[in-house]
Amino acid sequence: MTSAASVSPSLSTFTDLGLPGDMAAVLHDAGITVPTPIQAATLPDSLAGRDVLGRGRTGSGKTLAFALPLLTRLRRSGRRPQARRPRALVLAPTRELAAQIEQAVRPLAQAAGLRITTVFGGVGQQPQVEALRRGVDLLIACPGRLEDLIGQGHCSLTEVEITVLDEADHMADLGFLPAVRRLLDATPRRGQRMLFSATLDNAIDVLVRRYLTDPRVHQADSAQSPVAAMDHHLLTLPRDLRLPVLVDLASAPGRTVLFTRTKHGAKALARKLNGQGVPAVDLHGNLSQNARTRNLAAFHDGTATALVATDIAARGIHVDDVALVVHADPPAEHKAYLHRSGRTARAGAAGTVVTLATEDQLRDVRALMRAARIKPATTSVGTVDHPVLRELAPGERSRPGPWTAPESPTAAPARGGAGAPSGKPGGSGRGRRRRGGRGRSRGRAATSPAR
Repeated sequence: MTSAASVSPSLSTFTDLGLPGDMAAVLHDAGITVPTPIQAATLPDSLAGRDVLGRGRTGSGKTLAFALPLLTRLRRSGRRPQARRPRALVLAPTRELAAQIEQAVRPLAQAAGLRITTVFGGVGQQPQVEALRRGVDLLIACPGRLEDLIGQGHCSLTEVEITVLDEADHMADLGFLPAVRRLLDATPRRGQRMLFSATLDNAIDVLVRRYLTDPRVHQADSAQSPVAAMDHHLLTLPRDLRLPVLVDLASAPGRTVLFTRTKHGAKALARKLNGQGVPAVDLHGNLSQNARTRNLAAFHDGTATALVATDIAARGIHVDDVALVVHADPPAEHKAYLHRSGRTARAGAAGTVVTLATEDQLRDVRALMRAARIKPATTSVGTVDHPVLRELAPGERSRPGPWTAPESPTAAPARGGAGAPSGKPGGSGRGRRRRGGRGRSRGRAATSPAR
């Protein structure tokens, strides 16, 4: 295994790294002109067809790191897709991440003249079956639905030239590795394989040894490094002050993501925020796909300014201008803390992360902070008027009223859903924030470039 840890190439543009000019032009039109460290490190090897193992924190640009060489190499090979036999496969652990990958990739695929489709559960399979029957160059899939379609004879992986496993560590956390191994076994051994992950642990090492051939290893940052532009705060408070503090923080200008440990907790907190006049939506495993799509669309377009989520949203939900992440319930372990926190401070922007802890939670929270190598600023809050709340979430508080779901699930289409059209790989992200959470963005949320 060839390692190239913490690589900092002197090449500074996508074309310098070997990307075709028309592909670089699509990125330029979307405002993406400088490769991120993980992109700059991996592109020369992946464009050359080598197997790649890439590690970078959430928000580091892994999506384009594998999408750009994948699309470039598919176009160069000049083959046409056969019915039910995709030429490339990207495996993602969640429906939301699969849809986000498609949104980032679709305009680039269109520029390259390539067909893509996405398959995941929770929705009817017939449109997915029909897309596969017409033939696709790139298939983006969640393991469960893809195995179902293969079992029914609607898809075969025998012609796959390039396979990508995204968020490999999250696949392991969710128990998907047996399915992942079955799917990788069904792809040709001669094909190129790329594996991207936020962490590289023993479970990932098993996949690397079995499926990657002489991989080039690139680590764009230290294994647990937090984002430099992210400020971490720990607020200790009595239990009866938890909800008033959450309402106050979510009432400030800008978009806020609040995390709870349970699905019931996410639903209950969203309901309470709406009851206090803060437009909020929830995201968790009990929602139908239509409800997930609708709620994410509301958060994207700004009709809901607070998103209350379980850890399902800690991966793959890319929204620019999230100024504040609040751990309403502290996570169970440090990896979850880092992935949750990665919903802010994306693409070089600053962000603020706040963890609420009662006295009985404090010991465990401090232990996970140490494991995450985070040294938060700690404040004891005894009243909702404490000045630290205005420091963390500055601006005039606003409670315009509850968010109301549209009458029809199709009234608020999601950006980046399976098969949905997409204009650019990313958005401009209106409104910038100063470090420490000051000057929270009031601009409309833009879908992240998923760089």
